[in-house]
Amino acid sequence: MTDTQNIQEKHVTGATIWLTGLPSAGKTTIAYELAGRLREEGHRVEVLDGDEIREFLSAGLGFTREDRHTNVQRIGFVAELLASNGVKVLVPVIAPYEDSREAVRKRHASEGTPYVEVHVATPVDVCSVRDVKGLYAKQAAGEISGLTGVDDPYDEPRNPDLRIESHTQTVQESAATLHALLTERGLA
Repeated sequence: MTDTQNIQEKHVTGATIWLTGLPSAGKTTIAYELAGRLREEGHRVEVLDGDEIREFLSAGLGFTREDRHTNVQRIGFVAELLASNGVKVLVPVIAPYEDSREAVRKRHASEGTPYVEVHVATPVDVCSVRDVKGLYAKQAAGEISGLTGVDDPYDEPRNPDLRIESHTQTVQESAATLHALLTERGLA
């Protein structure tokens, strides 16, 4: 196989890269940073942002355990479909329940589609200071309840493929660490 064929083959190998963590952990920021780098290298990339998915694909779902599970399964289905067609799919989604994430992993495994789980392990006190969407302030003021990691559970991944502590490094360093893992696995 020539170098050109290797490069072309490399760029059509899809994968799902699932970034899970608390609200305001840095999942989406890291995903978009990595997406830019992968696109510069010639990869086909999609970011399935949790907020956008909720608005368009999962409109009408609430935040009960069942609705959150359904949301994660829908996202997992779309991610696997895209990844199986040569796209690098970055999924920055809270996905608070281990059984929901495991079901997505199993779907990918059954289809032979590469799947990488990344835990963006930012402590809740750091997330509440970042409070990108004002959720922690609303929860503290009693305006909302069911905030993941505060008054609703978050099952930390026991064996993620990568754990990123975004509060100890820059966004670029976090994305580079994830890119290195993808390269090591032949996915970047």
